[in-house]
Amino acid sequence: MRYLSTRGQSAPQAFCDILLGGLAPDGGLYLPESYPQITRAELDAWRQLSYADLAFEILSKFIDDIPAADLKAIVTKTYTADVYRFTRNGGNAAEITPLTKLEDGLYTQELSNGPTLAFKDMAMQLLGNLFEYVLDQRGQAINILGATSGDTGSAAEYAMRGKHNVRVFMLSPDGKMSAFQRAQMYSLKDANIFNIAVRGMFDDAQDIVKAVSNDAEFKAKYKIGAVNSINWARVAAQIVYYFQGYFLATQSNDEQVAFCVPSGNFGNICAGHIARQMGLPIAKLVLATNENDVLDEFFKTGVYRPRTSAETSVTSSPSMDISKASNFERFVFDLVGRDPAIVRELWAKVDKGEAFDLSATVHWQNREKFGFVSGKSSHIDRINTIRFAQGRYNVMLDTHTADGLKVALENRIPGVNMVVLETAQPAKFEETIREALGTEPVRPAELKGIEALEQQVVVMDPDVNAIKQFIVDRV
Repeated sequence: MRYLSTRGQSAPQAFCDILLGGLAPDGGLYLPESYPQITRAELDAWRQLSYADLAFEILSKFIDDIPAADLKAIVTKTYTADVYRFTRNGGNAAEITPLTKLEDGLYTQELSNGPTLAFKDMAMQLLGNLFEYVLDQRGQAINILGATSGDTGSAAEYAMRGKHNVRVFMLSPDGKMSAFQRAQMYSLKDANIFNIAVRGMFDDAQDIVKAVSNDAEFKAKYKIGAVNSINWARVAAQIVYYFQGYFLATQSNDEQVAFCVPSGNFGNICAGHIARQMGLPIAKLVLATNENDVLDEFFKTGVYRPRTSAETSVTSSPSMDISKASNFERFVFDLVGRDPAIVRELWAKVDKGEAFDLSATVHWQNREKFGFVSGKSSHIDRINTIRFAQGRYNVMLDTHTADGLKVALENRIPGVNMVVLETAQPAKFEETIREALGTEPVRPAELKGIEALEQQVVVMDPDVNAIKQFIVDRV
C-alpha cells in the first residue's frame, strides 16, 4: 500500500514513512492510492471478532510494511479493557466502544472510555505504540508538534508520555478550553511533554503547526512529526470503530446504519467516509457542527468559507471551535475525482484565507453518492438536548455529543438505525452540565480534583519563529 498526497507533487510513500512525516512535502495530506474493498465474506467473518482483532484486520489493509505478527502485537497491546476502562451506562468494556440504546433505532457509541475521556484516545493510544515501534526499529527520535482545541492534546500527551525517543510540543488556545481539559494537559510533569498556550484561537495554533511542517529544512533538521488528524494513522485507526459500531447496531450485514458525527476538524467523520468507500453499509453520514458552521455551510451550499480567528466563536462545545477543517482536504480530493490539480487550486485560496465555491461544478452534482448531510447546533440547542437526553433516556451527554444528537434527530431515516458518535464524557464540561441540569457530572475517582494540581504551561504569541526557537532550545 502506497500513499499519495492530495496535492499530487510528492512521491508516493509507505505507511511507516508517512507515520513519522505528517504533512506531505507539497503541503498536502496523505491518502491511500486506492481504498481497499471489503467483501461480504470479510464482513461476515469480522462480525464475530474482538475489537483488537477487528483493528488488526482493518489496519492490515493499510499497513503492509510492519510484519503482521508485530502489528498484531501492537493492536493487542493497545485495545484492551484496561486501557478503555471508563465505561458507563452499563457498557461492556470488552467491546471497547459499546453502544448505548436510547430508543428503538437510536444509539450512542461510547468512544471516550480511554484515559483522557475523549474519542481521541481511540487513535492516539495506537499512534503512541506505533511511533515507539517504528522509532525503535529505525534507531530514530521524533519531536511531535501538535495543536489542540481541547481533546487531541491531552490524548496525545497521555499516549506519548514517557515514550523513549519522543518529545511532544503541544499548542492550545490560551483560555479557550475547559478547566478539566487544561488540567489534563498542563498538570503532566513528564520530561518529554511541553505545553504552549497560544494567544488566539485553535486555528492560529493549527496554522503554526502547518507552517512549521511546510518548512522542509527545519522539519528535517529537528525531526518534526505530527499527531493531529493530519496524520493518516489517526484516521486509519478511527475507521475501526465505524465497523464495530455497525456490527453492534445490526443483526446482519444486509442492514444499513447512519452515523451522526460532531465535527470540527473533519477527521472523525473522514474516517466514516473512508469506511463507507471501503464498502461498509452506511446509509448516511450526518455531520453536526456548533455555531462555527463552516462545514455545515459547505454541505448545504457548496461554498467552503474559512473564517478568521476573530470570526470564530468561543462556544460551550469548544473542541469544535474550528473554522478551517484540516482534514476536509482529504474529502474534497475524493469529491473532485482525486484530481490533485483542482485541490492545489482550491487550497491556494484556502491558504490565503479565501473561500471556494463548488456549487456550479459537476463534482458538486455528484456529491450525493458520498452520503453526507449536515446540520448545526447552538448553545441553547445543546442545553435543551442535554436536558432532553437526561429526562427521556436517563443518559448524560457532553456538549459535543449533544450537538450530534440534536442533528441526528433531525435527520433520521425510517427503518435505518442511527448511531451518534459520543466524543467525550460530560465530566470534561462541568460548567455547561451544571447550567443544563443543575448537577455535577460523575467523573472517574482517579480524576477527581485534577484541576487543583500544579500546572506547567508557557503562554506565547502565535509567532511561528518564536515557537520554532522554543523547540530548538529544548531539543
